[in-house]
Amino acid sequence: MPNISVVVPILNEAENIRELHQRLLQTLGSMGSSFDIVFVDDGSTDNSLDIIRNLSVTDPHTRYISFTRNFGHQIAIHAGLEHCTGTHIVIMDGDLQNPPELIPALVNKMNEGFDIVYAKRKLRKEESFMKKLTASLFIKILNRISDVAIPADTGEFRIISDRVAKELSLMKDHNKFIRGEVSWTGYKQAFIEYEGEGRHGGKSTFTYRKMISLAIDGITGFSNFPLKFASLSGIFISMVAFLWIIYVLVQKLIMHQTVSGWASIMVAVLFLGGIQLLSIGIIGEYISRINDATRNRPLYIIRESNTK
Repeated sequence: MPNISVVVPILNEAENIRELHQRLLQTLGSMGSSFDIVFVDDGSTDNSLDIIRNLSVTDPHTRYISFTRNFGHQIAIHAGLEHCTGTHIVIMDGDLQNPPELIPALVNKMNEGFDIVYAKRKLRKEESFMKKLTASLFIKILNRISDVAIPADTGEFRIISDRVAKELSLMKDHNKFIRGEVSWTGYKQAFIEYEGEGRHGGKSTFTYRKMISLAIDGITGFSNFPLKFASLSGIFISMVAFLWIIYVLVQKLIMHQTVSGWASIMVAVLFLGGIQLLSIGIIGEYISRINDATRNRPLYIIRESNTK
């Protein structure tokens, strides 16, 4: 059996860590393979780090990384991938919505010759209609405007081979979108279906603001369509404006009529101004990401760890 590493990003999951750890030990222990569990504390403000630290003392399979502050869920996953040692790496969240008992099925599917096996939810428990709708729309839009096909109804819960993890570790994007990076590698992938569980305890830290930020990271990281849209919009509006100028001149110089209408002029000005601001905003998003990359700052800073 392969050596399995489980990477678990943690942010204020004190109510879930012990049960998650126990279920992981039971599941992985029953598989007859060597394994380790890498918890990545992403700047938790509760006692999550204390719990993880205590578990690492009593359990030799448990390793952890603690950031100096909150660097983000995707960065936490990236850090876990850089510090895991398994030939098969499982990525899962720490809120118990990803059942650890599904890991043997992921491993078995991978052994059929795949480098990536993701868990596809048949059912999303305890999620609002709006959250389901926005998540579905985001994936559909991203798949339409990018060259990378990202499977629907999936989160980060998946298993990847060590060679996929190695490629992901080389990607130093500050605005990371792990699901897109995994698909971008092009390795052979498959999926298994499962019914997602509800959150075991605590409150979700994945707010709508974070969802929007992740969506922007995904779109700007894997598609240039927004830039093309800004350019095409500018060309189209310039053509319309040019035709309008010709119409006004014809009315004034040939027909000897004055084109009146303060309201129509204001609508045109506001419309053009809105398009210009939208285009500047789109360009600004890309420039911001270029700026982050050129600073060459580390993706994260570790306060303490037992992975070395």
